Amino acid sequence: MTVRFGIDIGGSGIKGAPVDLDNGELAADRHRIRTPQPAKPRPVMEVAAAVVAHHGWDGPVGCAFPAIVQHGVVLSAANVDDEWIGVDGAALLADIVGHETALLNDADAAGLAEMRYGAGRDQRGVVMTLTFGTGIGSGMFVDGVLVPNSELGHLELDGEVAEDRAAARLVERDDMDLSDWLPRVDRYLGHLERLFSPDLFIFGGGISKRFDEFAGAFTTRAPVVPAKLRNQAGIVGAALAAYERFG
Repeated sequence: MTVRFGIDIGGSGIKGAPVDLDNGELAADRHRIRTPQPAKPRPVMEVAAAVVAHHGWDGPVGCAFPAIVQHGVVLSAANVDDEWIGVDGAALLADIVGHETALLNDADAAGLAEMRYGAGRDQRGVVMTLTFGTGIGSGMFVDGVLVPNSELGHLELDGEVAEDRAAARLVERDDMDLSDWLPRVDRYLGHLERLFSPDLFIFGGGISKRFDEFAGAFTTRAPVVPAKLRNQAGIVGAALAAYERFG
C-alpha cells in the first residue's frame, strides 16, 4: 500500500488525512481544525502541521491551498490574509512540519484526484474539472496532464466575474431557484467551450450531490458528468501531488 499525507486548507477549516494512493481512499479518519482568523501564513501552517501531527505522520506532505500557487509560492489571497502574497508556502510548511512539502492550488488538487480516481480516470483530450461552491474552482487537463492555476471562475461573463454569476452559493446561500441558476451555469459552460473546446466537463462541489436533478440542463457539445470524490478530493489530490513530487 502506497500512502502519502494530504492537507486541504480552506477559509473556515484545515483538514487532512493519510491517503491510500492505490485506490484514492483515506487511510484514516480525516482530522479537521478551524482555520485561524486572521488567516496569516505562520498561524495557518502551524495548524496544518498540527493536523499532520495528529496522525503521527512521518514523511512527505501535500497541501491544497485556496490561491494561485506557482512553484510553491502563493500569488493571490482571495480567501486568506493578504500577507500570503509572495510567501513560499511550501517552504514555510516544510520548515514547520519537518518534511518535504508540495503546495498547490486547491482546485488543481481536487482535479488531480478526480482525474486519477474519479470521473476523469483514463480520459484523454482536454478535460475541465469545475467545483461549484462559494466561488468556482477549475482544473484543466490535457491528456491527463494538469495545466496549473487556470482560475476560470474569474473569467468575465455577461459583464461580471463568472463566479459572481454562476457559483453555487447563489442557490445554497442566497436562495436562488435552480431554474434561474442553471441557465447561468449553462451559459458559463458554453463560454468555456468556445474558448477551450474541452472533451469533457466534470461537475463538482457540494451541489453536485443534486446532479440527477439537473443533468439534462446543459447544452454543451462536451458531456457534463458529476464528480465522484467530492469533499475528500482536495486531500486525495494533495497526497497524490506529494507522491508525484517526492516519490
